[in-house]
Amino acid sequence: MKQARSALASLIAGLIFGSSMALAEPTHGIAMYGEPALAPDFVSLPYANPDAPKGGSITFAEAGGFDSMNPYIVKGRAPYGLRVHTFESLLGRNWGESFSLYGLLAESVEVGPNREWVQFTLRPEAKFSDGSPVTVDDVMWSMTTLAEKGTPSFGSSWAKVANAEITGERSVKFTFNTVDYELPLILGLRPILRKADWDGRAFDESSLDVPHGSGPYVVDTFEADRFITFKRNPDYWGKDIAFNRGLNNLDTITYDFYADAAAVWQAFTAGESDVFREGNPTKWDTEYTFPLVTDGSVVKSVVPHGRPSGMEGFVFNTRRPQFQDWRVREALMLAFNFEFVNQTINAGAYPRRTSFFSNSALAMDHAPASGKVLELLTPFEAELVPGALGAYDLPVSDGTDRNRTNMKQAGALLAEAGWTLQDGVLKNAAGEPFTFEFMLKSSQHEAIANIYIDALKQLGIEATIAIVDSAQETERKTAYDYDVMVNSWAMSLSPGNEQKLYWGAAGVTEPGTRNYMGMNSPAAEAMIEAILTAQNIEDFNAAVQALDRVLTTGRYVVPFWFSDKSLIAHKANLHYPQNTSVYGDWVGFLPDVWWSE
Repeated sequence: MKQARSALASLIAGLIFGSSMALAEPTHGIAMYGEPALAPDFVSLPYANPDAPKGGSITFAEAGGFDSMNPYIVKGRAPYGLRVHTFESLLGRNWGESFSLYGLLAESVEVGPNREWVQFTLRPEAKFSDGSPVTVDDVMWSMTTLAEKGTPSFGSSWAKVANAEITGERSVKFTFNTVDYELPLILGLRPILRKADWDGRAFDESSLDVPHGSGPYVVDTFEADRFITFKRNPDYWGKDIAFNRGLNNLDTITYDFYADAAAVWQAFTAGESDVFREGNPTKWDTEYTFPLVTDGSVVKSVVPHGRPSGMEGFVFNTRRPQFQDWRVREALMLAFNFEFVNQTINAGAYPRRTSFFSNSALAMDHAPASGKVLELLTPFEAELVPGALGAYDLPVSDGTDRNRTNMKQAGALLAEAGWTLQDGVLKNAAGEPFTFEFMLKSSQHEAIANIYIDALKQLGIEATIAIVDSAQETERKTAYDYDVMVNSWAMSLSPGNEQKLYWGAAGVTEPGTRNYMGMNSPAAEAMIEAILTAQNIEDFNAAVQALDRVLTTGRYVVPFWFSDKSLIAHKANLHYPQNTSVYGDWVGFLPDVWWSE
């Protein structure tokens, strides 16, 4: 009998072990849910042209500047191109899927049966731009250093890593202390830096010393706050792998920096830059009559997309006492005459962002919450504001400049919240007037704010505008030193751990997060946790829709419009594949898949 029990135990253990091993095979890619769409022998990413010619150049004009060559720390301003052109991660993203990654620096990825651990195996040919190999030491150093000294987003995910170990000459393994199905993908997207570049100097101190990356480009020439040029590395280790076929086609990529958006436009019309993303449909239709367009040197392209709208608008800083009552925020939203503003600025061409995930299946239903969404939110009913569980839509005006009905409702809500008109000035019980400042950088945002300010005067509110440059804006945003500002949160079809950086309670006081409204919502944090622990697409969608309800009905942002297509004017010699990804003009598109003829 004892031998029979022993044999049975061995058989069960073998079956369990065998089942685990069957689930834990090294693979060429990984998807958030299910299997990645591309087979191990894929030829190229579906939105890339593997036959695109190599050569040529592209020049971008950007507002702002830079004073650092480390894009992964809080201090300093690093040029955007450093992240995307010179550094690489273990896995690379296919933007043709909602969230799937494929081997880049790593030749394979392996996860435990419940994704309780992940193991990456490096490609033997992976090298930094100086020819030195990418090693497991570089991987381990990058992971720990970014978590300890990088921007806050790195540390929040790393806190879920219980153990990190080198498991072979080219392999590393990370074991987690919590259930989070996204963690293997997040670590796969961490930039891998060359450890030796920081020998003898502090990683978290801003510097213009150029580090070595493993990516397709190297920094060629630069002058802080003026320009930076990236040169395609002819010795790039990964130029022939399937993931890169049809990518990185241009020999040089230059970013020129200008004082403001007006100067960026002037540079483009003068032929000093090659591409301009237009955000104003009226201008697109009426002002593209300059010589470079009429002689055919510049062409206009429309690139559609199916990604979430994200959120852009006036952000109320609820760290300020006058914005802490939701009724005040609702009143201020009623005072924003979107229909009139949209007609004035855009000739009514754009739809409004109706939530943080509108334009996608992840968006909240504006009818009362039901099903799994209701189930997720009900435990937090006491903290939620009206609309979170019931029906909710953004205020709609009559389109006239007076907006009388909404303004009457706004006045009543302000009175409910303790703000009343006294001699034409809105004051609280202590006699303090309702005043605040818009912190703005864009001339278009200034035009929107001026219309808004005229409406606010009807309520007895005095609002002013402070125009700041890029450096001032960054400094004040990092320290949450503003009353109201404009911010844009881009959303993907695969929201995950970054949502903690956006909405987590730590951001109320911790500098450098993107919780710019200062929200402190246990419901939001619980919905983020539900997103991270969802085991199927249905639960994931419900959790995102529930989070969208918390954010939207919180009245933290006065939403602007969005476009379901991008308007791009560019030199006629620049081309892109017509089979664009669902994300359209997004990360991985311009200049990644473009080429020059």
